[in-house]
Amino acid sequence: MEKFKFTTEFELRSSPKVLFPYISTPSGLEQWFAEKVIVLPNQRFDFQWDGDSHIARQTGLRINKAVKFEFENTSDDDLDNNHLEMKLEVSELTQTTFLRVTDYSANKDEAELISLWNGFMDNLKEIVGS
Repeated sequence: MEKFKFTTEFELRSSPKVLFPYISTPSGLEQWFAEKVIVLPNQRFDFQWDGDSHIARQTGLRINKAVKFEFENTSDDDLDNNHLEMKLEVSELTQTTFLRVTDYSANKDEAELISLWNGFMDNLKEIVGS
C-alpha cells in the first residue's frame, strides 16, 4: 500500500524541556495525543484510540529534541511501516519553539490530517498554556 508523508509545524510558547515529556512519555502522550498509552517490553508502546490498539516501537529518541515511533504492520503484505516523528526546534532568531510533525501513513486526505493535528495541538497548547 502506498504511503503519504504529511509534515506540519506548530509554534508553541514553551521550552523544549517542558514540551519533551509530552511527546515522549506515556503519561504525557495520554494528556493530548492518545486515549491511553501503555509501555510494552523492547521500547514498544501501545497507543489506544477509540478502543483500538496500535503498537509502535520507539525507534528514535533525542532528549529535549525529537522522538520517532514506527508502527508495527497489521498486514503481512505491507512492509513499509507507518511512522510518526515529532521534533522540537528553536528558532535562533526569535527563540520560539516549534514542533515539527511528520506523519507517514496510508491516510492521503490532507484536509483530514490537518484537522486531526490541529485538534491535537489545541489540546497540547491548552495543557502547556501556549
